Amino acid sequence: MKFLAFLTLFIANIAFGANTFFCNPELEALPILDGGRLKPLYVTAEDSIKFLAGKKKVDGLTRTQIYCLLSLKSLVPMKDFDISRKIEHVKVIELLGNTSLTYSQLKENSKEIRMEYFKNKDKSSYKNALEKILRQITLYNKITSGEHWQLPKNVEGKFEWMPFGSYFSEKDFNMGPELVYDILLKAKKDFISSNGDKYLFELKFLKWNLPSWALLSTALALISLVLFKKVGVGLTLSAFTFLIQIILMAGRTYISERAPVTNMYETVMFSGFGSLFLGGIIGWFLKEKIYLYLGLGYNMLTLLMMNFATGLISASISPLVPVLRDNFWLSTHVTSVVLSYGALALSWILANTTLIKKAFFTLSSKEEVYYSKIIYNCLKFGTVTLFFGIMLGGVWADYSWGRFWGWDPKETWSLIVFCIYMAILHGKYTSWIPNKVFIPLVALAFLSVMMAWFGVNYILAAGLHSYGFSQGGALFLGIFFLVQILLLVITTLKTKLFKFSN
Repeated sequence: MKFLAFLTLFIANIAFGANTFFCNPELEALPILDGGRLKPLYVTAEDSIKFLAGKKKVDGLTRTQIYCLLSLKSLVPMKDFDISRKIEHVKVIELLGNTSLTYSQLKENSKEIRMEYFKNKDKSSYKNALEKILRQITLYNKITSGEHWQLPKNVEGKFEWMPFGSYFSEKDFNMGPELVYDILLKAKKDFISSNGDKYLFELKFLKWNLPSWALLSTALALISLVLFKKVGVGLTLSAFTFLIQIILMAGRTYISERAPVTNMYETVMFSGFGSLFLGGIIGWFLKEKIYLYLGLGYNMLTLLMMNFATGLISASISPLVPVLRDNFWLSTHVTSVVLSYGALALSWILANTTLIKKAFFTLSSKEEVYYSKIIYNCLKFGTVTLFFGIMLGGVWADYSWGRFWGWDPKETWSLIVFCIYMAILHGKYTSWIPNKVFIPLVALAFLSVMMAWFGVNYILAAGLHSYGFSQGGALFLGIFFLVQILLLVITTLKTKLFKFSN
């Protein structure tokens, strides 16, 4: 009987919409439960299909339609519909014998891929590539089995969450795709009438694409400050950027109901926002436009990461682990530390700018002293804020784990960063460190921040801060370190050669 129901649905689909069944784009507003969180179907479909295929559309279908059709594989024999994955790693291509395979083909090779993964004991790009494919196959299996997402079903006045694969009855399928579609729309209507439509805000919020608008506004603000003598246009665009980012963070706070600083994406976002805020405030009080330049410059770097480094940092909003569910400590400890990173980043940008200007352009001793003073001011604020962040983290650790300090990698590296910057501040204050050493030292010191911020998460991946760990950032961090060291070496040699020639 079930096969006849499937067959009826398959035939009726021809009249309803070629190869789409009831998977219309309008289903993106369906309320679903995924990963322990209520969200619109659009959110899960975007994240899932982006991870599997990396494309906005496949054969003219939206990600929501693709996700829906893949889920239908648990109910309808749809051998013709599948998505493919591009194979990029040379060794993986050799293993699988092709540069592009459908997920059905990858499933057939999953045993061989898994054996190859466990055979390679050491961490390498090849093992990471195999691990990613295995995670993609696992996700694909969950979607096509109909177990990846759950729908609300009104059972005697109460809503129960049921997996997509077991949501419909044979009677539902016998009615045809039009009525199955109506069942889903009715489920959405009933859920909203009972629980409200707050979850739909996330759908609108994602479609606003605020990070892209913030990036554009930041770029225009920097260009305006450079091109025009009067700062009016630049200040207006900076204020507009600031407003966009406030809306961005407020929106994520409204959706997640907690401070937006719990994953790598959000710390990058908040550090950029913090640097822009500090640059604007300090520049306003001191009447120094350069602080705003620095804030916009670093903010632009963070926005570039948020918009384009999607393989490194994910914008997904996930439920918090129990230790992070105290909004007071989350809003004080983490924001203090991340804000300190933003302030220290201002000093890093100006230090590198000064080095480049001194090596390849002209920099008077007066300008060097002036820039050193600004760098020093940024360091003072960043170091003091970091100190408060570490202290608050210790109190939170005592409250959550029963000890103030435990030499956890994250704790240890935050202390290393603090000690490095305190030594630089002390050396500068006592004139033990001259400007010609102070500036390159500040540029180099930011590597410790990157190690504490990204390195512990992406490379060490050990300790009690495991909820912040990620994958795929080792290459990024290695390139960052290499570029910074090369810049220091090149500018130092260029400056010495220039002095020697004169």
